[in-house]
Amino acid sequence: MEFHEFNIRVRYAETDQMGVVYHGNYAQYFEMGRVEWLRNLGLSYSFMEKNGIMLPVVSLTINYKKPARYDDLLTVRTIFKKQSSVKIEFDYEIYSEMGELLTTGNSVLVFVNMETGRPVLPPDYVLEKINPAP
Repeated sequence: MEFHEFNIRVRYAETDQMGVVYHGNYAQYFEMGRVEWLRNLGLSYSFMEKNGIMLPVVSLTINYKKPARYDDLLTVRTIFKKQSSVKIEFDYEIYSEMGELLTTGNSVLVFVNMETGRPVLPPDYVLEKINPAP
């Protein structure tokens, strides 16, 4: 699956004094997108963690094009970009209800063994979902 979309309505607590979504909340929107992207593949963070794998973010880039405001209905698109050795990379796009592009982003995560704290190759059960055989 190359991408997954979900909708979220901006809550009052996510906005700043100007009524605009606070910039730090976009990282949470992206995280929600990754979680739903994985869940849609039949994977979950909690399953991976129970099996000794975590996925910390090692790079995050956000480009703000237009503001999102309180009560806006947003579409968060999470796009699988690539998986190479121990890393997985995603692009993100956030759209207004009218289809206007508001924000873009990118994150890189690393598969890490929870016991050793060291990077590891993704487990086979992850690779089978990310790169299914033809």
